[in-house]
Amino acid sequence: MIALTINGTRREVEVPADMPLLWVLRDVLGLTGTKFGCGVAQCGACTVHVDGAPLRSCQLPVGRLGARAVTTIEGIGETPAGRKIQSAWLELEVMQCGYCQPGQIMSAAALLASNPAPQDADIDAAMAGNLCRCGTYVRIREGIKHASRSA
Repeated sequence: MIALTINGTRREVEVPADMPLLWVLRDVLGLTGTKFGCGVAQCGACTVHVDGAPLRSCQLPVGRLGARAVTTIEGIGETPAGRKIQSAWLELEVMQCGYCQPGQIMSAAALLASNPAPQDADIDAAMAGNLCRCGTYVRIREGIKHASRSA
């Protein structure tokens, strides 16, 4: 049995310690907001926060989490930065197909939590590992800037 804290709730799962966190979230806990993209931590669709840091859940063995807290797209709106990013995404209609957006939002929220007034270079660095097949990068950048200006 592995004990996890997901979105502020303690959960116990009976899974192998080497099972990727992504599959625990999606298949065991039913939290399907975190998406499978590439499976090799290159696209960012599976991004979650572990103790506030954005990490790729497709390559993170659940047994390595220990007591660290995991926040998924289902819980990010409970954080100040997550709330701002989600509001900006809706106000500016950032999404197109939406598949990559949970990962985009998670990376953007981590950026705002650590840097409330990011410059273009900061945004580029924080979002570099998140791919969008629809090419909404301009709208994503605007969404982050809009969120950083909101109260």
